[in-house]
Amino acid sequence: MLRLYYTPTIMPDAAERSSPETRRDDSARTSATSGKLRSAPPETSQTEKETVSAHYDTRPPDLPWSRRIQIPIIAAAVYSVIRLLGPTLRYEVLGWQHAERVYAAKKQCIWAFWHRVIIPIVWWRRNHGVVIMNTTAFDGQWTRKVIEWLGFGTAQGSSSRGGLRGLAVMAKRLGEGVDCGFTIDGPRGPRYVAKPGPVMLARKTRCPVMVFHIGVDRGITFEKTWDHFLLPKPFARAAILFAPPIYVPPDATPEQLEAKHVEMQRELERVRDIAESWFALTDAQRQTHRAEFSR
Repeated sequence: MLRLYYTPTIMPDAAERSSPETRRDDSARTSATSGKLRSAPPETSQTEKETVSAHYDTRPPDLPWSRRIQIPIIAAAVYSVIRLLGPTLRYEVLGWQHAERVYAAKKQCIWAFWHRVIIPIVWWRRNHGVVIMNTTAFDGQWTRKVIEWLGFGTAQGSSSRGGLRGLAVMAKRLGEGVDCGFTIDGPRGPRYVAKPGPVMLARKTRCPVMVFHIGVDRGITFEKTWDHFLLPKPFARAAILFAPPIYVPPDATPEQLEAKHVEMQRELERVRDIAESWFALTDAQRQTHRAEFSR
């Protein structure tokens, strides 16, 4: 079973509070005036301080100039490819009525999808202001430029650094009526293993998690990349499959959160398997799935 790494939402100043391991007993010292025992000021271990800081730290890494100058160059090249390729893609969309029902209920969607399909989805959903969780590492810096040029917003953070601050930003944006999204196995994998960020955000905001996947009839898979990155070929046909929403109770217990995480993982795998095989299915099989995703 998947094990979650839910992190308590402690604030940065919690590093100043005491911890059982570092508390010192000064019971031998007695106040001259009151006679009451006094204890030493509470301390916190360096490891705990670093952990707290990491979850709120969204500062970019200190890159050498040779790497910094690559960021705008790579961003411009990737953006140009998407702008040239995107208009040639033809999409069939199944299950979008689930999102429409969420919007009709005056809620927003928390999108979760595999990093592999980031190219076809950023073109299809461009210019809608969706806020994407984005790492501050080198890859995240040029990626941020690309997706913002395509009309997305960004919340800086990742599962290893700045994640809690990023979730706080996303919760605020959802409250303002803007969708949010996660490349759920990013920024560096493992491939097809979902992280719990959307479940935590859904509990906080009462907005549902919506998972989807995209399959294409012609594309290039870069198998040496960690995510098996997909680059559709020009004029490819694409099928987007959206699963029903996953709601998380605001008072969910850790066990319920884990169950929702497992459900999200299962749905991500289900739509991935159908979408990836879509153009190899018979017409009858595709019709069966169309009926399933139209409900």
